[in-house]
Amino acid sequence: MAVSDMDSHEPKTFLGHPRGLIICFLTEMWERFSYYGMRGLLALYLIQHFLFTDTQANLIYGGYIALVYIMSIVGGILSDKYLGQRKAVTYGAILLVAGHFGMAFEGSGSQETISFNDGAYVVEDIGRDDRRKLFIDYDGASRRIVFESTKFITLGDTDYLPINDDGEGNYVIERQSRDLLQNVCAVFGMACAGPEPKTTLVLDGQSYDVVASETGDRVNFLGETYPLEEVSETDILVLQDANMEKEPETSNTIAVIPDGEYSTSIVKQPLYVNILFFSLALIIAGVGFLKPNISTIVGDLYPKGDPRRDGGFTLFYMGINLGSFLATWTCGILGIVYGWAWGFGLAGIGMLFGLIVFQFGQKWLHGVANPPSVEKLKEKVLGPINIEWACYLSAVAIVILCMTMLNYAEVIGPLAAFVGIAFFAYFIIYSLVKLKGRERTRMWAALYFAVAQIPFWSLFEQAGSSLTLVTSRLVDTNIAGWDVPTPVFQSLNAGFIFIFAPIIAWLWVFLAKRKIEPSTPVKFALGVFGAGLGYLVLVAGMKSVGPAALTPVFFIFAIYWVHTMSELMLSPVGLSAMTKLAPARMVGLFMAGWFVYSGLGNALSGVIAAAAGAETVGGQIVDVAGAKSNYIRVFSSIGYIGMGIGFLMLLIAPLIRHWMKEEHADVSKVEDTIEGHV
Repeated sequence: MAVSDMDSHEPKTFLGHPRGLIICFLTEMWERFSYYGMRGLLALYLIQHFLFTDTQANLIYGGYIALVYIMSIVGGILSDKYLGQRKAVTYGAILLVAGHFGMAFEGSGSQETISFNDGAYVVEDIGRDDRRKLFIDYDGASRRIVFESTKFITLGDTDYLPINDDGEGNYVIERQSRDLLQNVCAVFGMACAGPEPKTTLVLDGQSYDVVASETGDRVNFLGETYPLEEVSETDILVLQDANMEKEPETSNTIAVIPDGEYSTSIVKQPLYVNILFFSLALIIAGVGFLKPNISTIVGDLYPKGDPRRDGGFTLFYMGINLGSFLATWTCGILGIVYGWAWGFGLAGIGMLFGLIVFQFGQKWLHGVANPPSVEKLKEKVLGPINIEWACYLSAVAIVILCMTMLNYAEVIGPLAAFVGIAFFAYFIIYSLVKLKGRERTRMWAALYFAVAQIPFWSLFEQAGSSLTLVTSRLVDTNIAGWDVPTPVFQSLNAGFIFIFAPIIAWLWVFLAKRKIEPSTPVKFALGVFGAGLGYLVLVAGMKSVGPAALTPVFFIFAIYWVHTMSELMLSPVGLSAMTKLAPARMVGLFMAGWFVYSGLGNALSGVIAAAAGAETVGGQIVDVAGAKSNYIRVFSSIGYIGMGIGFLMLLIAPLIRHWMKEEHADVSKVEDTIEGHV
C-alpha cells in the first residue's frame, strides 16, 4: 500500500487504486464463486437427485437464470431510490448465504419404481454424474440394471436393423443437406447452392430414394410405398450381481424386461422440493440486490474523469472470472465425488466469506454507496414499518413470486416474452411520438442492441443445461486417466477469458489505430454467428464417432473456445453502446429493458434445452443412440439458426451504424461492460 506524498490525508491505495476496490473484488469473486458453484451442479442435481425429467429440469434451469436477470431490476431501483448500494449489497449477500446453504438440505431424493411381471422394484442409485449406477432388489439380491436399446425400421411385415460399427445390420439412411452458405445461395437461386437436399435409404446394398411428405418421409420398396420412420425400443437388463463397473459386461444377464412390458413411477419429497425452490428463490432475490449494485460501488470509488477507473474495472471483472473458475474446480468436484450437499455447502461458505469481507471492509469504501437520504429511510409506510424495512420485506414478495413461478417454470418464458414485447412497443411508440431526427434513430439503435442479445444468450446459456447433460452422458471425459467431473468443464469459459480477453482488447486497439476496427453492430453480428457456429463444431464431433459412441472431449474444449470468443465480441460492448445511445432521460428504463431481454434470452435457453431432452429412468438416459441423435438434430438446428441470424445482423450492420451516426461504443470503457452470463 502507498500513501500519497502530496497529502497524507488522501485515502490509502492498493496497487495504485482505492482500497475499496479490493473489497469489491473479493465480494464479487465470492458471490460469483457461490453462483457458478451451484450452477455447475444444478441441472444434474435436478435430474439425478429429484428425478425431474429433462424437459422439467431444463425449464426450471432456464427460468431460474431468467429470473436472476429480471429481478435485478428491483434491486437496482430500490438501491438507487432508497437503500443505497452498501445496504443493498449487504442484504443481497445475506439472502445469498441463506439460499446457498438451503440448497444443501437435499433429503434422500425422489424415488422411482419399476413395475413388471406383477412386481414393483424400487430403483436404488450410487454415484453422480457419469459415475451413476442403478440397482434393484431382484430375486433376493441387489442387482445392477442397465438399458439396451434397439433401433429399427419396419417395411411391410419385416423389421430391419441399422448397420453398426462392425458392419452388421441391414440399412443406413444417407442424408445430403446444404450448409449455411449453400442455403443462402439457394434463396437467391445462385449456382453455389449445390445439389438439392436428398435422403436415400441403402438397404441390403440397394439404394432407394426417400420422398418427404406432410406426414413424414416415405420410401418405395418392392413396388409398395411405406412410411420411413426409425423406431427405438429399450429393454431393461437385470445383471447377475451388483456390478460396479462403468460399462459392465451384459453376458451375465439373468432377466430381460422387454420394452412395453414395464412401467415406471416417481414419488418426490414435497418438503425438499419446496426447500429447493425456496433456496433458488432466495438466491434470485439475493443476486437481484447485490449484482447491479456492487459494480456501481466500483464506479463511485473513482472521481469523475479519473484515468484509473478503466483499470479498476478490469481488475474487478477479473474477480468475476476468478470466482467462476475456482467454483467449478471446487464445488463441482466436491458435489460430484462426495455428495451434492458438499458442493452446495461450499458454495454457501464462499458467499459467507464474501459477506464477511464486505462487512469488515466497508470503512475502505470511504462513504460511497450510502443511502440517498437517511431521513427518507426512517419514514413510516405501514404502521411500525419504515421505508428501509419495506425495502427489505420486498424480498419476501420476490421469494414467493419466484417460488411460484419455478413450480410452473413453463410459464416463465411466455411471461418474459410478453414483458419484452411490451417494452419494445413502448420504446417504439415513445420514439415516434416524443423524439425525432438523430435522437430517434439513436434510440432505435439502442433498442436493437438490447433485443439482439436474445439469440446469443439463448445459445450461450446452454452451458449449464443441455451442454452439461451432453458432456455428462455422451462425451468421453477421461483425460490422462482422470474421469473429469462434468461441472469442471464449465471452467473453460472463465479460463479462456483469462487467456484471450487481453488479446482481443489488444486486437481492437491495433485495428483502431489502422482505422479498420469493426463497428459495434459488426461485433454483435460476429458474436451471434459464433454462438451458432460452436454447436456445429460440437455436432461434427458427435458425428465423427458411432451412433452410440462417446464424443472425443476435444470438441467440448472447442465449443467453449468458440463461445468464449463470441462472448468477447458481444458482451463487453453491448450495454455500453445501449446506455450511450439511449436518451439521457430514459437510460434507467433502458437498463431495465436490457435485463428483461437478457432474461428472455435465458428463458429461451431453457426451452431449447428442453427440446433436446432425453428419456430417463432413475436420472439416467435409457437410449444413448436415440438421445445422441436428438441432440445432434437440435444442436444442428440452433447452430444454423444462430449463424443465420448473425449473417442477417451483419447485413443490416451498416443501417444500425447509420442510426448510431457512426458513433459506436468505445470498447475501452470497461466500466460500462456487462458480464453477460451472470
